[in-house]
Amino acid sequence: MVERPEPEPGHGQVRIEVVRCGICGSDLHARHGCDQWADLAAKAGYDRFARSDQPIVFGHEFSGEVAEHGPGCRRGLATGTPVVALPLLRGQAGVDTLGLSVHAPGAYAEQLVVEESLMMPVPNGLSPEVAALTEPMAVAWHAVRRGEVGKGDVAIVIGCGPVGLGVILMLKAKGVRKVVASDLSPGRRALATACGADVVVDPRQDSPFTAVDRRGHLNDIPSALELAVGTREKLERLPVGWWHAWRLGEALGAAPKHPVIFECVGMPGVIESAIEGAPLFSRVVVVGVCVGVDRFTPAMAINKEIDLRFVLGYTPLEFRDTLQMLAEGKVDPRPLITGTVGLDGVDAAFSALGDPEAHAKILIDPRSAAIAP
Repeated sequence: MVERPEPEPGHGQVRIEVVRCGICGSDLHARHGCDQWADLAAKAGYDRFARSDQPIVFGHEFSGEVAEHGPGCRRGLATGTPVVALPLLRGQAGVDTLGLSVHAPGAYAEQLVVEESLMMPVPNGLSPEVAALTEPMAVAWHAVRRGEVGKGDVAIVIGCGPVGLGVILMLKAKGVRKVVASDLSPGRRALATACGADVVVDPRQDSPFTAVDRRGHLNDIPSALELAVGTREKLERLPVGWWHAWRLGEALGAAPKHPVIFECVGMPGVIESAIEGAPLFSRVVVVGVCVGVDRFTPAMAINKEIDLRFVLGYTPLEFRDTLQMLAEGKVDPRPLITGTVGLDGVDAAFSALGDPEAHAKILIDPRSAAIAP
């Protein structure tokens, strides 16, 4: 714990009093592995990511209250208004990531500065605890949207940490009728059920890919070959050219059914196992962040024609829509919240989050004296 100068909002910026801040899995990883992450970011053109020799203030999942407007602000929200904001801050060198850059101190603090343009009022009297989860739930909403999951599709969530649990919540909010969740931890499996998962499996005992009725899924290459030949034979009996019927079927969406798989673990080997276990033509959405080197066999993905997608973050619109879903009660992430600490308890919270049976999401309350969650 250190005392730092009160942050001063720049042009178009607002200083807010932090009310709650969530501890993200990326914070846990960055605590000891930010240099590798920074090297990757630099390769993508962003060279201001947190380094281990810099005094970083973490925290990018937060809710707060307006405290002071900087110069050039429109001042649409009065002092004291409950708010959330996207964790991005514009500086002289460009836009930085709040809580993951020395140039943009985060919300493990009593106060922080945000962009007025990215700040949104908290509607409907939503509690600050739930409002602070707008950011991680927006990550989940973006992943679900990128997955293009239909209500009748089978969705499979691999890994039921906070990210996976958020994906389950958003899948159910979208109306997906069959959600399978898989995790090694009994505690996390219980949370997956609380978040709405229809089927929950221990992958040491059952495969999430065979946990539900897979009628319409093609589970091996012989089945796909038989479908191609058999369909061709059936269409031959029609009074029109078979190719016209085939094109009509494609236009109407008559394609083999497939699940949408969300990889929410972020550990080496999980993508490979998903490709190996998935039915043909499955879509695999990689949400978990594996910073180190991973490997998988492209030929297996090719043989199955797997659609592999990677996701990051969210758009401002998705952030806004997530806040509305929370405020309207369409999504209830409260089962994820398993503890609260004050600033003096952050170190103990990091240690506690190492036990998946005890905790999922711990919030920081800067006004609390709690030293343990």
